[in-house]
Amino acid sequence: MTIPHSHHDHDHASTGERRLLWAFVLTSITLVVEAAGGWFSGSLALLADAGHMFVDAFALLLAFLGAYFARRPADDKRSFGYARLEVLVGYTNALFQFALVAWIAVEAIGRFAQPEPILSGTMLIIAVVGLLVNLFVLQVLGGHDHDDLNTAGARLHVLGDLLGSFGAVAAALLIRWQGWLWADPAFSILVSLLILGSAWRLLKRSAHILLEGTPDGVDTAQVAIAARASEGVVDVHHVHVWQLAGGRRLATLHARLTEEADAHTALAQVQTILREKFQIVHATVQIERRDCAHEDCGRYAHDDHDHAHDDHKHTHDSAHAH
Repeated sequence: MTIPHSHHDHDHASTGERRLLWAFVLTSITLVVEAAGGWFSGSLALLADAGHMFVDAFALLLAFLGAYFARRPADDKRSFGYARLEVLVGYTNALFQFALVAWIAVEAIGRFAQPEPILSGTMLIIAVVGLLVNLFVLQVLGGHDHDDLNTAGARLHVLGDLLGSFGAVAAALLIRWQGWLWADPAFSILVSLLILGSAWRLLKRSAHILLEGTPDGVDTAQVAIAARASEGVVDVHHVHVWQLAGGRRLATLHARLTEEADAHTALAQVQTILREKFQIVHATVQIERRDCAHEDCGRYAHDDHDHAHDDHKHTHDSAHAH
């Protein structure tokens, strides 16, 4: 079952991609300015904020690529298209962020032990510029559809950048007005904690998707119970739910029907339930007329994912639906 896409949906997707691309470009330019300013002024806080903006610019690029590649058609070698590229790059990005946090922590400890002179005026100007650019990037991204997880994630990254810029501004003011050189490494540690938090969340999410884990908020037992509510369905088993990329859920399941049930009607109802209650956009439903002969039929989430090796001692109909 294929859901048609309207011209309005295509225009909306294109607008979202342009916003993400603009956000990436603006964030990239700002991180270069902050990195150069941090090196020139001697501010570790600016360098840390530039590092934070770097990983978030990378996240914005991933969001753009995810939206772009999601519209590319599948081919013979990639039957689901290129959507998982976003997850692979995100996993690599998370590992890089951990290395960046380690570098910032080592540098900050050295600055606490032996403070270095900082050009607070230059640091303040660049930190304020970074703050203003982050506010503008939030404006560029604008409001978003609650179902658009890509843009929602991008906004969270930019909000993290905004907090980092506030920290850099605060450190510059403390150094300029109070002469507290320790404020620079202190705020760099604060920013590194922001990086660490986002890196851990990204690593967990990416690894969970790559391991084909059940999406958050989805209980396979509840999926089976909901699908059994379809007309003519008496049993649902071998339920698997996973996601190809962020927000794109898939499922496979076996549905046993009564002898008099219409397979097409039951299939349509199961598809509607999966889509409306669990946001599962692609599902493969195997229709059966007799009891399942497989010993693991009662399990929902821990049986073998490869149905090609199932040995059913009964005849069955197979139905595919998108």
